[in-house]
Amino acid sequence: MKILKTNNDAPDESVIDEAIDVMADGGVIIYPTDTVYGLGANIFDNNAVRRVFKIKQRNLLKPLSILVSDTDAIELVSEVSIYQKNMVDSYLPGPYTFILKKSPIVPRVVTAGLTHVGVRVPKNEIACKLASLFPITTTSANLSDKNVLATPEEILNQLECDVDLVIDVGPLNSNNASTIVDLTTSQPTFVRR
Repeated sequence: MKILKTNNDAPDESVIDEAIDVMADGGVIIYPTDTVYGLGANIFDNNAVRRVFKIKQRNLLKPLSILVSDTDAIELVSEVSIYQKNMVDSYLPGPYTFILKKSPIVPRVVTAGLTHVGVRVPKNEIACKLASLFPITTTSANLSDKNVLATPEEILNQLECDVDLVIDVGPLNSNNASTIVDLTTSQPTFVRR
């Protein structure tokens, strides 16, 4: 495992490039978002996605969300109406995950076989750049149903496993994951605030 330190406000591009290479080769990384540290893998690599589930000790029937580089990329992984697109554009980038109808390119393992997918564009330069070549998984870097932690050191102690690479920007002081809003219903519905 490799730990690379960088600054959240002025990230080292070589750190981002190395993390993308790791994910392109099937690796799993820990990376900062605008809320908490996340576990990232290339969504098109089924083995890497399964590793994310294993690392988190997450039930395979609980879907993962997807992080994309910008709001335009949302249309690659989901089917969005004009109304949904306007709603998403109003809140993203930001600390929100929107549930939308998934596009056929999203692998079944990511969505646990569901027809919908959670999509997010965080207000974090590092996270968005990590998804510049392919969408990545975005789920808090902690064991399922355990506390979300602020530093990579605490996270690695809790997970008790090796990820391939950690991008360490120091403590992230938000204990809250993103707000989840379901846009597949007739009215937007809060799944998690």
